[in-house]
Amino acid sequence: MEREVRVRFAPSPTGPLHIGGVRTALYNYLLARKLGGKMLLRIEDTDQNRFVPGAEQYIMDSLRWCGIEIDEGPEQGGPHAPYRQSERKPMYMQYAMQLIEAGHAYYAFDTPEELDAMRARLTAAKVPNPQYNSITRTQMRNSLTLPDEEVKQLLESGAPYVIRLKVPRKEEVRFNDLIRGWVVVHSSSIDDKVLMKSDGMPTYHLANIVDDHLMEITHVIRGEEWLPSAPLHVLLYRYLGWESTMPQFAHLPLLLKPDGTGKLSKRDGDRLGFPVFPLEFHGKDAETGEPTVSSGYREAGYLPEAFINFLAFLGWNPGTTQELFSMPELIEAFTIERVSKSPARFDQNKVRWYNEQYLRAKPDSELAQYLVASLQEQGITAEVPADKAEQIAGLVKERATFPADLAREARLFFERPNGYDEQVISKKWNAQVAGALGEFAQALPAATDTTPDGIKALLTQVLERLGIKIGQVLQALRVAVTGAAAGPDLMAIMSILGTQETAERIEAAVAALAPQAS
Repeated sequence: MEREVRVRFAPSPTGPLHIGGVRTALYNYLLARKLGGKMLLRIEDTDQNRFVPGAEQYIMDSLRWCGIEIDEGPEQGGPHAPYRQSERKPMYMQYAMQLIEAGHAYYAFDTPEELDAMRARLTAAKVPNPQYNSITRTQMRNSLTLPDEEVKQLLESGAPYVIRLKVPRKEEVRFNDLIRGWVVVHSSSIDDKVLMKSDGMPTYHLANIVDDHLMEITHVIRGEEWLPSAPLHVLLYRYLGWESTMPQFAHLPLLLKPDGTGKLSKRDGDRLGFPVFPLEFHGKDAETGEPTVSSGYREAGYLPEAFINFLAFLGWNPGTTQELFSMPELIEAFTIERVSKSPARFDQNKVRWYNEQYLRAKPDSELAQYLVASLQEQGITAEVPADKAEQIAGLVKERATFPADLAREARLFFERPNGYDEQVISKKWNAQVAGALGEFAQALPAATDTTPDGIKALLTQVLERLGIKIGQVLQALRVAVTGAAAGPDLMAIMSILGTQETAERIEAAVAALAPQAS
């Protein structure tokens, strides 16, 4: 019988969730939904020294905002609860003991000073990458070198110890990565990793493998930084007798800085002025303890569907020219085979482009809600009828990248000009133009057709009577009504403003600019 596909996203609550982590969660989610499987969230909080209050809730809030649905996790529960490793602590020791009894792990009683001395000796001997391994363990204080009686006494006396994996000295470890193909590593390059720490907590390596097995995980999709650990994990599956149900591995490419020189970090975002986290995060500086705020995509005005669409393409492509994908479309199109081995370069201009596309595609009724909320945030508290808000939003959306831009572009509908574009005035404003605009202003209040086409027809009629071409007055008219040289369709602006308000604005401009019209 074929196994149900089960994937997991397993972050550590050590701070805000980097967008690289969000991409990992997304690819896991897409695969699970594509293959009709389950998506699990497991909080790997065994490193209590690095635990950051609020980080776990931040992770769950971030995934929720992104639209990544969790089937089993700390909030949802599930058949393999608990889903926090700190709450699973009692179960790990039995597997470490199983490894010891099978001869695949051992007790190590070395003090920090002895470990430092070992590394210093190896460094002095010019040994690259000094480590505790199949060679150096023979010179250290562990259950492989000490007499059994001494080991027993040390354990009974409560002497501090760790449990290390006994990595074979000469063996090739191989596995088939779904993205990279066959990976082969010689065991001589793998150190005897600590599996259980002296405080009784498991390390990532043991807890990760035990939990993946017990939670019946079928695919482990994670970042490239875990690739060096994968051979160690393969050994653990083998030594625990779980090799036949070992999950398939897929190691995702790195996310690079915009210039392509190295891994994208929080500092890059701070330096270049863009977020690297999905939501804003309030924390404390590790050194000073002072409050810090890390910017988020949500607070910067990005829509979750745009953010997710952008992230999906950082390392994956559908094999077609299509760029805009809803979450259901991403699920339908996604395959691991189309994930690249090569690192993906972060492009802030591209994520802005995605946001523009999704924002402008929204119905005007939804954009109107953004508009009204943004106007209030900017101190414009005037009541805006729903139909007028929709008209304004529909008119200005093509000039907006973020929801807040709608209000910025729409201010002209709520505030009369407090100045006029000097360049246009110097070139286009004269007595003839001022006179024509004055005539147009007088005709506006009596207009019966106040649609954009109707207003344009009235303007054309006035100008024809005066023998003036429309091109001579259009820019001046825009400046008189809005104060600016450019903006949305002028006839639509005047239609939304209404004939009375438009006429008063033109008359105010004619009066204010009278000296220049002479």
